[in-house]
Amino acid sequence: MPRVPTAFCALALASLIVGLPPDGRAEEHLTVYTSFAEFGEPVYGDGFEHFDYVNPVAPKGGRIRLSAFGTYERLDTIRLGGRWVAGIGLTSDSLMTGSADELASYYPAIAESVAVPDDLSYAIFAINPAARFHDGHPITAEDFVFAFEHMKDNGRPLLKQFFQDVTAITALSERVIRYDLATTGSWKTVGLAASLWPAPVHFWEESGRDINESYLEPALGWGEYRIVDVDPGRSITYERVEDYWAADLPAKRGQANFDRITYVYFRDEDVMFEAFLGGEYDFRSENSSRRWATGYDAAPVESDYILRTTIPDLMPRGFVGMVLNLRRERFQDIRVREALGYLFDFEWTRENVMYGSYQRARSYFTNSDYGVADFPLPEGPELAFLEPFRDQLPEQVFTTPFVPPRTDGSGRIRSQLRSALGLLREAGWEIRDSVLINVATGEPMEIEILMRSNALERVIQPFVNNLKRAGIDASMRIVDTAQYERRTDDFDYDVVYLAANFFPPPGAEQRTYFASDMADEQGSANWPGIVNPVVDALLDEVVNAGDLETLKAANRALDRVLLWNHYIIPTYYNDNFRIAYWAKFDRPEQLPRYGTGFPGTWWYAPHMAAALPAGRR
Repeated sequence: MPRVPTAFCALALASLIVGLPPDGRAEEHLTVYTSFAEFGEPVYGDGFEHFDYVNPVAPKGGRIRLSAFGTYERLDTIRLGGRWVAGIGLTSDSLMTGSADELASYYPAIAESVAVPDDLSYAIFAINPAARFHDGHPITAEDFVFAFEHMKDNGRPLLKQFFQDVTAITALSERVIRYDLATTGSWKTVGLAASLWPAPVHFWEESGRDINESYLEPALGWGEYRIVDVDPGRSITYERVEDYWAADLPAKRGQANFDRITYVYFRDEDVMFEAFLGGEYDFRSENSSRRWATGYDAAPVESDYILRTTIPDLMPRGFVGMVLNLRRERFQDIRVREALGYLFDFEWTRENVMYGSYQRARSYFTNSDYGVADFPLPEGPELAFLEPFRDQLPEQVFTTPFVPPRTDGSGRIRSQLRSALGLLREAGWEIRDSVLINVATGEPMEIEILMRSNALERVIQPFVNNLKRAGIDASMRIVDTAQYERRTDDFDYDVVYLAANFFPPPGAEQRTYFASDMADEQGSANWPGIVNPVVDALLDEVVNAGDLETLKAANRALDRVLLWNHYIIPTYYNDNFRIAYWAKFDRPEQLPRYGTGFPGTWWYAPHMAAALPAGRR
């Protein structure tokens, strides 16, 4: 890890490295790092000039229009409630930043270095003296104190859980800030501290506005872009900050090349796509295999005005599928949950609805070796993590690779239906007069699947039809994004279709997804309502793992327990990016390992745009 060559005691560090006035603190061995990785070494060493996947002299200019689905209700992002606006991250920076060639490395941004003791129990960041808000006011340690306390007091549960191991903050001087950490020996927690951001104290004091209240009037920013136009719920426009103080930092060079970026909102997926073909926005990451296979037979594509390509997607993914809400009594029996999984016919859906695209999800940590998809049975360290809980776990955890039920793709699911009905009978449900009834109460089985767009209707409807074949009164409900947010925050659903990220290497943030104490926390990400002491214990092992291989083994043990408890019906994921864009952009020859690089590293190409029809340039 790049570092100051010599480790100093606290007093020497104060006077020679970060400008901290000597204050009588006990001398302690500290090492100063200019960059670090959670495990191993950063890809980019000391003295690097720019990331490999950027053009350091990319031209600045041009305006682009992008799309967003649904609507937005606010510009603030910290509190629970209401959907915030697309692209808002363009207006801010954190202490340190990552590269798209790595999953967990940190390079100077607002902070020029971080100093840590040998046990990593705290982190001291030195703020770059050039760091400025958009009004020219210096970014200070007090701005970080203000932001951190606001987040801890008012943040939504997912956010507070994510940063729970960052326990305290102290402004040691105007440009030096200390974060105390609940863990020791964990670069993950140091990385969390490095991901924190400021909030301009002077702006909130002088404006008379309350940071605790939701707002649609832009606040003062400090990132590569500022907000210049807000059309509530319809669009938002960002303008590049020409005198952005960090533009020539190695981790920023060659990026933020567009002068203006506008997000236009649509409430219908089909209307959104037609708007793209009509030139109302410029870039599309296609999420529909049907549209990708059949929808681009259009004049702009045939004329090469719109270009299409696929790029391998190597990014580790979180879980995706239909989440069963265990707060509903009918889903508390594991046999009921397992039975429903037999009724999702992925093989038929893939061939008849998805045009042969997508891979079946077989893990909560898809596309990564943090999950069990490529590890059929537990062994070695993973088995050691599971063994103490053998009598609390389904036997299959130890004896059977987790593979979702498969069909022959014909649409005939008699065998799967028999398996499902057998499990339901064991759980006390029987079909009477074509209706699945709870034998004890006489109540019918009812399931409503909540969604926020019609994009997945063609995927979910065959599943609904199969549920009905099992005597279940099943339906879909598509609601607007605002209602969807409220209902998921309040856990007001039977089944909800969700895709969730994870942040490799996984850590304390996993608790908000799976920990028992988050099951009834409004706005948490424990959407299934998991209350399981084994899961809690394995989460502790993940968080406290001392090295990467131990962490992976603990996380695979967690993944296996989650899968065999059938909290979700895993569906599918795409291992490629499918992108289409109007031919007015250029990009570096080398793409980042994780992602497409758009829009950050692309740039407007006037010579290409000149070939487009008038009004599309």
